[in-house]
Formats: sequence, structure tokens, C-alpha cells
Amino acid sequence: MAQGSIVCTGPIEGVARDLLEPFGEIVVAPDTTSNTLLPLLDPAIGLVVRGESIIQESTLDAAPNLKVIGRSGVGYNNVDIVAATARKIPVIFTPGAGARAVAEAAMTWMLALSKRIVFWDEQMKSGNWRSRHETKSGDLEGATLGIVGFGRIGQQLAKLADPFDMTILAYDPYVPAETMIACGVASVSLEELMSQSDFISLHAAATEENRGLIDRDCLAHVKRGAYFINLARGDLVESLEVLQEALEDGRLAGVGLDVFLPEPPAMDHPIFQHPKLLSAPHSLASTTRAMYRIFESMAKDMAAVLQGERPRFVVNPEVFD
Repeated sequence: MAQGSIVCTGPIEGVARDLLEPFGEIVVAPDTTSNTLLPLLDPAIGLVVRGESIIQESTLDAAPNLKVIGRSGVGYNNVDIVAATARKIPVIFTPGAGARAVAEAAMTWMLALSKRIVFWDEQMKSGNWRSRHETKSGDLEGATLGIVGFGRIGQQLAKLADPFDMTILAYDPYVPAETMIACGVASVSLEELMSQSDFISLHAAATEENRGLIDRDCLAHVKRGAYFINLARGDLVESLEVLQEALEDGRLAGVGLDVFLPEPPAMDHPIFQHPKLLSAPHSLASTTRAMYRIFESMAKDMAAVLQGERPRFVVNPEVFD
């Protein structure tokens, strides 16, 4: 059994500690600056990458004994996969482990935005009882939900939305239309989705091809009064400015953002003062059950590698060829 340290760029769940401690000391870096992280890596046989910590070729150069990298999530664009593969280091990820939590968060924000939960709470606490006669909440029943990205999360969201009697559309050029039809979802173009949807929820992976996918031109096609939710990646949206513009002119009736570029965002941006924005610090997928599943899956696969076995979920399986 391999022995060394397991370096983590942030705190890890107890289930991961239990699974990885037999292989060596768990070392949590106090921060992810090079001056702090690199000196910890020489004895490391495992590296757990949390959040947006950037793992570059120079990071791997400082870890000559590294045997496996674990990414606590489905995204891995912050890890230099080419450099890891060249060193025969498998990169573990956890597809699907947090899908339900993200889908539930999307449903929560669809309800919170359309039912105007924050607004009614503010009116009630300010003593404005008459507000109940001055405005109305929206409905999910009869509305159209557009899902951008129809992988595990998108499919979970479609399943959750089905009992609300919504029409569900999806855009994903990598998923066969037959898969969508089997889920009771219509496959459409992005422009069709934007122009027909009352709720637009992003669940696409971050790639070079879809960076800035939702830009000013795309939002020009949006159905007036739609709600826009991004629980995927901040760089899928061109900028906060294009969302601000759509809120200001009424094209968007509300926006929910859990992800940003960069993270954390500059909080002096005017969108954070807009009453129809709901925001969270990239936290809505981090539920108790989801984090347990994510860290259990990651740690089990890391342990498999350290024991000379093949893991279940690996970004670069060619390292085993």
C-alpha cells in the first residue's frame, strides 16, 4: 500500500478522511497560494482539489511522488489534465454525485423567484399588508422550462419539474433527441429555447466551445418576463452586465446566480443591488447529502488508485493503458 501524505487545497468531509487516512497524513493547506501549497507537495502521493484551486504543470513538478489527483466535483477545468496525463497521474472526478442537490436548488429558485418570496417577506416585515392587493406572484403550472445542458443535472431537473405540469424544452447538442423525448422533453435550438421559455436554467459543462454561451445576442431572443438561473459555471454567461441590462429593461423578471466569473465576484457591481436578483456564494450544491456522496465517491476512487486498482470515475483513463 502506498504511503505518504494526502494534501488537500481545502477542508474535506469526514468520510474522505476515514477512507484516505490509511494511506498517510491528511494535510490541509491553509491557502492555495504557490508559496503555501508547493512546499507541502514533495511527500504527497494524493492531492485533493477543492473549489477553484488551480493545479498547473508547475504544481505537479513540485509533487514528484504524486499518484492520484481527486477533484471534489464534476468540473475539472482548473486541473491541467494534459500535464497530469503526461505524468501518468489519474484525475478523479465525481459525475452525478451532486446532481440531485443542484436540480433541487434550481427548482427552489424557480419557486422563490416566481412566487416572489423575498419581496413578500420584505413587505410583510415592513408592515405593508396592502401589498397583497398591489402585485401578484407567478405560476409554474402551464409555464415553459428551458434547460440548457441535458446531462445528469438537467435530467434530474426535468424529473422534478414534471409534476408541476410544465412544458419542458432542452438544448444540448451532445445529447440525442431520443434521450430527451424519453424524458418527456422537447429538443430545441438555443434560440428557440430562449424565445419560448418562462424559466431558463443553465446546467452545461464549462468548455472552450460554450464560454460566453449566454451573451448579449442570445439574450436578445429571450421571452419577455422570463426568469434566468445559473447553477453551472460563471463563464457560461458573457458578463454580469448583459444580465443587468436584461433585468433593467424587463426582458428578465428575475435572475438567480450561484456561480460567477471570477469567484468571488466584485460586490460593487450594480446587479447585486437589484431587487430581482437572488444570489449565493457557489454554495447551493453543497448540501449535507451531496457533499457526503461527492467526497465518498472521490475518496473511494483515490483509494483504489493507491491500492493499484482501477477507479470508477477518471477524467484521463488513458493513463491505465
